[in-house]
Amino acid sequence: MNHSSQKPVAVVILNWNGAKMLEHYLPSVVSGTSSGLADIIVADNGSDDNSIVLLKQKFPQVGIISLDRNYGFAQGYNLAIKQLGHKYVVLLNSDVATPCNWLEPLFGYMEENPGTGACQPKILSDAEHDSFEYAGAAGGYIDANGFPYCRGRLFDTVETDSGQYDTVAKADWVSGACFFVRRQVYIDAGGLDASFFAHMEEIDLCWRIRRMGYELAAIPQSHVYHLGGGTLPMGNPRKTYLNFRNNLLLLNKNLPKKVRRRKLFIRRLYDTLAGAVFLIKGNMADAQAVLRAHIDFRKWRKKTSPGPDAPELDLTRDKPNIIIQYYLKKRRFFSEI
Repeated sequence: MNHSSQKPVAVVILNWNGAKMLEHYLPSVVSGTSSGLADIIVADNGSDDNSIVLLKQKFPQVGIISLDRNYGFAQGYNLAIKQLGHKYVVLLNSDVATPCNWLEPLFGYMEENPGTGACQPKILSDAEHDSFEYAGAAGGYIDANGFPYCRGRLFDTVETDSGQYDTVAKADWVSGACFFVRRQVYIDAGGLDASFFAHMEEIDLCWRIRRMGYELAAIPQSHVYHLGGGTLPMGNPRKTYLNFRNNLLLLNKNLPKKVRRRKLFIRRLYDTLAGAVFLIKGNMADAQAVLRAHIDFRKWRKKTSPGPDAPELDLTRDKPNIIIQYYLKKRRFFSEI
């Protein structure tokens, strides 16, 4: 397959031993994606199941980039995207179903808005099609203390989609489940940071894209269905560890120098409180995960601070405090804050 295709978009699905997921979800991507607009490419992270055989037998129209081993989510995508020549790439999770013509509204918006670096569709749950999906919903934001939240999802409260967020909206970050980005912007921003391993690496990339002067947008005229939670389910101590550690790394990497120390101090107080709540509830493994996240953050902190020449942008400025909004004021919906 010619990876420097004349088609403007490459839809890239990263796979590692996910033959069952590909068999289930790839048919919708193939049938729902205009063959004149996009190449569909599976970037395979050195799978040793029957993924490659399955692709060649059942999906001959899908391109394959074979990586020699499992490079993880971030580095796998970085290596695959460097091999492409398309104007745009979509990082699409392997557990996403795409309805017909899902790509056109995203492509059209990016063509008409050259100042937008990346965008996402409305992300609905594949388990409940009328509900938003946790990872991205209708666009991502960052609160005053660096907590990510979404239009359609605050903490664990996920809203039902009744068209309440069907307007195009500028966002602070867009979801890695279906991440439509200008290929050159992705490369110029440095791609996904492999040190995150999993969770929030797309928020970090989005912050860097914003620091380059680009906007981000959520385009609800397009929607996809995401299974979500497939690799690390909610309530998993490993997930707790990665979320707390990576959120600190995210802030340390991207906050302007003049507010970084103060914001990180406040954030760590909130995290200590969260750890105490886990203890009170008897969730010892989660409490230990928070402590370990902070210890490891201290070790890695110097390695991840921004360079002196990096443009500065404080996405936490003039933002609501969603801890107060959610837990004290009992506001559960994005539209209430």
